[in-house]
Amino acid sequence: MRSRSTPREILLVRHGESVANVASMEAERSGSQRLDVTSREADVPLSAQGEQQADAVGRWLRDLDPDDTPQAVWSSPYLRAHDTARRALRAAGIDLQVRLDERLRDRDLGVFDRLSTAGIKALEPDEAERRAWHGKFYHRPGGGESWTDLAARVRAFLADLESLADPPERVLITCHDAVIMTFRYVCEGLTEEEVLALARDRPVGNASLTLLRRDDSDPLALAGSWHAVLTQADDHLTGDAAEHTDEPGSSDV
Repeated sequence: MRSRSTPREILLVRHGESVANVASMEAERSGSQRLDVTSREADVPLSAQGEQQADAVGRWLRDLDPDDTPQAVWSSPYLRAHDTARRALRAAGIDLQVRLDERLRDRDLGVFDRLSTAGIKALEPDEAERRAWHGKFYHRPGGGESWTDLAARVRAFLADLESLADPPERVLITCHDAVIMTFRYVCEGLTEEEVLALARDRPVGNASLTLLRRDDSDPLALAGSWHAVLTQADDHLTGDAAEHTDEPGSSDV
């Protein structure tokens, strides 16, 4: 057993719906090759629906038992994730600093950035062929990142979290769909096939909740020592002004 305090729970929240999520859905619907987005990736804001979803996350946090409330908050520095954290904490009445960490940012899509499925096939056929050959998990689009690159980021973040002098037991992280799936891949010890099947069959919805809890039965385990208590939960959005959305993100590319 561990002799000191250590993170025991990680609550992963996908950011609320962003204007890029809406643009992606519209591009896929219309067959457009490019997304109608004018902001750089880091500056894409929440949509009005996304703001309501973030507030609904806050109301869910507000109703938690004090023993289940997060003790520390980290966020991707991207505006849509940071704003989700800030709005949720404000709605919950929780006074915690939101720490930003660039390792929690969304997957960099490189030459695929702002391209729809049709756009990738039409404008980057060689890269699309390389992805088909190497597989989605290992393929790194030109100037971008693979899922394994995300795994390296997540492992480094977790190592730093563990090394804190007094690490919090319960952590809230607001980030992105592919990052959440990568946390599950690393923490639960999933295989390439398992994590991609999860991403395909049950996309991470906007403002959904994934709760990972540590299992101390094997203190030497480097992976697989966590299990999912909640996966993509969105009941807090049902019957609320905030609607459920699972619009495409970087895990779909």
